[in-house]
Amino acid sequence: MRRIVHIDMDAFYASVEQRDEPAFAGQPVVVAWKGPRSVVCAASYEARRFGIRSAMPALRAARLCPQAIFVPPDFTRYKAVSRQVHAIFRRYTDQIEPLSLDEAYLDVTEQRGGLDTATEVAEAIRLAIREELRLTASAGVAPSKFLAKIASDWRKPDGQFVIPPQRVRAFLEPLPVGKIPGVGRVTEGKLAALGIRSVGALRRCDPAVLHQALGQFAERLLRLAQGQDDSPVRTERRRKSLSAEDTFADDRPLDALEPAIRSLATRVWDSAQREGYVARTLVLKLKTADFVLLTRQQTLAAPPATREAFIDALLQLRRRVDRPASTLYRLVGVGFAQIEPLDPAPAHPQPSLFAAEPSSV
Repeated sequence: MRRIVHIDMDAFYASVEQRDEPAFAGQPVVVAWKGPRSVVCAASYEARRFGIRSAMPALRAARLCPQAIFVPPDFTRYKAVSRQVHAIFRRYTDQIEPLSLDEAYLDVTEQRGGLDTATEVAEAIRLAIREELRLTASAGVAPSKFLAKIASDWRKPDGQFVIPPQRVRAFLEPLPVGKIPGVGRVTEGKLAALGIRSVGALRRCDPAVLHQALGQFAERLLRLAQGQDDSPVRTERRRKSLSAEDTFADDRPLDALEPAIRSLATRVWDSAQREGYVARTLVLKLKTADFVLLTRQQTLAAPPATREAFIDALLQLRRRVDRPASTLYRLVGVGFAQIEPLDPAPAHPQPSLFAAEPSSV
């Protein structure tokens, strides 16, 4: 039986700002760049009481809480604090899977801190973060990753929740299905159409009916509903995508996006060459002026051979956007998905899939 701890720092960016500037303590702090195009990176718990959330337009956050203190993000400082947090983790285990700067999974089945239980490890980590870094973290302790992540949110902020193996089924039974990882609004709506709103109801659903509604995802969903999750803590997370995006200073129509697409595609292409990746799946991401997110994706028979071929394929994806011509866009992004390392020594030598660009004459 594995012992997994999920640590989630509380309002991390905003909490660092409050710690480093005493005048911010107890105040509604919003981490965001200034300007009409900015979105909220983080909000203190005092700001969240006004309904402010991450990814919300900064202008809306200012309307919700006119007295909020807006602070531009300082990611160099946040990364430095994150490294300090991870140094505390390593006192107990090397089995650490970071999810972002402010959260990680830890497998403490065989921990080296000399403590008897995973619960004690989580308590020790949270105490060290509080005393040494003057920050707070919440923790979830469970026999699997997905349960530990649910548990860490149970008593936020500055809380801890434990789901022992013998309590897994009873804990899951009344939970809304939306608590299961991977169940978004669309899947939740499909389940609601079947009369399924709780994990208990999901567990009792006919697998054939569920498969008809959700396809292959139904099998994993049923396993999670039973509390079954064998996914290990991965100390090395393989990169899955390469992308770049840009938010414009002013909204633009679709037919004016080609220069931005070309510029972003060049950045992604150069990164792929530099890091030695190939990919057949291309992604175009757009966000309208009223914050509707659109994604167009295509998987080619072979990776594009040149940068221009990559750009041409992205422009073809742009033609698949079926919004009215009057629609304006605030953001565009491009990228490769499902990237793979370029084999440095193939069994049968062949031309590089990232062929050199012909020099201009």
